[in-house]
Amino acid sequence: MKLSIKSVVLFVALLGAADFASAQEAKFPQASSGQTIIQDFGLGKITLTYSRPNVKGRKIFGGMEPMGVVWRNGANAATRIKFTDAVKIEGKDLPAGEYGLFSIPGKDEWTVIFNKIANQWGAYEYKESDDVLRVKVKTTALKDKVETLTMQFSAVSETSAQLNMMWENSAYSINITTSIDEKVMANIAEAMKGEKKPYFAAAQYYFQHGKDLKQALEWVTEAEKSDPKAPWFKLWKGRIQLKMGDKAGATVTAQQGIDAAKAQKVDEYVRLNSELLAEAKK
Repeated sequence: MKLSIKSVVLFVALLGAADFASAQEAKFPQASSGQTIIQDFGLGKITLTYSRPNVKGRKIFGGMEPMGVVWRNGANAATRIKFTDAVKIEGKDLPAGEYGLFSIPGKDEWTVIFNKIANQWGAYEYKESDDVLRVKVKTTALKDKVETLTMQFSAVSETSAQLNMMWENSAYSINITTSIDEKVMANIAEAMKGEKKPYFAAAQYYFQHGKDLKQALEWVTEAEKSDPKAPWFKLWKGRIQLKMGDKAGATVTAQQGIDAAKAQKVDEYVRLNSELLAEAKK
């Protein structure tokens, strides 16, 4: 069977298109691996997305990445950081939102930049006029070289955290804080109007944050009614009593917690209630 020139050309074109499609579908490893970190913080979250280049024997800061020049804080696309709630960075206000995270390396200090354009490739289109916040932090010299750029959250509590950058022999940390008390108190007040009242969680919050202990005791006592033999309710009730100065009451409650925990074979609460009992007897 003879094929027309037109048929041959069409066949070759289709074959080429198939090869091109296969090439497009091929997957290759990234020279700089990506990482996304989602950190619970306050009543919300912080999401950090960046690419992690390796040193590969190069001089990084003061070499490949010049001192005093804006850096994307990673490789490929600029590093992005998203806050679901408003925070303070080194004591300065930063509204909730997603930002491009840039920095300017220095021998003694770094400038860390939060830019309103979150999606950028590198720092090629970066504009200082789009900066929302800049803070300065000290440069930390690392004794041991960090081969792969590493960013991580540390010292994380309910309302504070540190974001750390480490690469080659340099590092920096920024302090992040948030305020949650007003929101939590409003949430408790609203929740107490509903059918499912958060007695136990509210009592714990009041105890831990220096609120009305009489109210906390009332709430943990209400929570206790749902399971009178639960050693965790005894533990927190005893802690509240002790903090109120009622050592006798705390002693009785702690002993009840020990007995309940032993009966249920919950070793952790045997230990915790025993520690509370010892404290109450001082």
